[in-house]
Amino acid sequence: MTPGLYCIGTPGQNAPVLVTANYKLTFDALRKELAEIPAWLLVIDTRGINVWCAAGKKTFTAEEIAYQVQNAQLDRLVSHRELILPQLAAPGVAIRELKKLCGFTGRFGPILASMLPKFLQTGKEDETMRTVTFSLEERAVLIPLEVCMLWKKLLMALTVFFLVSGISPEVFSFAAGLARSTTLLLATLTAILAGAVLTPLLLPWIPFRQFWLKGALAGGLAALLFLFAADAKLHGVEQLALWLWITGCSAFLAMNFTGCTPFTSLSGVEKELRRGLPLQIAAAALALLCWVAGPFM
Repeated sequence: MTPGLYCIGTPGQNAPVLVTANYKLTFDALRKELAEIPAWLLVIDTRGINVWCAAGKKTFTAEEIAYQVQNAQLDRLVSHRELILPQLAAPGVAIRELKKLCGFTGRFGPILASMLPKFLQTGKEDETMRTVTFSLEERAVLIPLEVCMLWKKLLMALTVFFLVSGISPEVFSFAAGLARSTTLLLATLTAILAGAVLTPLLLPWIPFRQFWLKGALAGGLAALLFLFAADAKLHGVEQLALWLWITGCSAFLAMNFTGCTPFTSLSGVEKELRRGLPLQIAAAALALLCWVAGPFM
């Protein structure tokens, strides 16, 4: 979304001013929930990032809000001097600085856009409006998006799977490439199931705090089940390759959920990446070597 001032209905000088990110899904959610309430929407430039992530990355700040207030000449459009900010922007916004910078005070609203009508009507927020949840239903909502984002990468990977799987003592075998790449594809789908589906669904019950470890555990167990059901003709080194591949991919996919939960912080995510990513790369590299070596055993 282009940053700037937008309106819902026909807001007057006393209409509330809500600040949000220029992430289109957020903007659309606000428009939907406030369809019957005249209001001003001040959209700030967060580089297209959602409120929570933008606050953590310091693009949702008092300075950026003040800039958009002044750029829109908001003081000429409203008689009050209050901005309603998304509560999840709190890590990035220094409220004390906001008034110094633009003359408007800031007040944090509820967690969800759906709570705004009640909040604007009563002017009060209860504990529900201030509590971040991550229920089974909320975790399940994220799964289709994660899976849909993978299909293009998976199509590109199929060519690599075929080429790597076809390497044989005869230099290259088309039949082996087709058969073994199918096995590798099924293993990858198992990793997606473990890392992008089972891990978020079972998140509270899987041991470990860091997501890559949760994904690795789910992937390791899924890999064992896959190998149990797979072709018994696979060599031991090929079985090791598939176990490493499924476990590593599952651990990597599980890390995508670190920014969707109330369990992690920006520094925590960076720490997790520094620990998990090298091991995932090593697992993928070793899996590749073992898979190529399989036909020569």
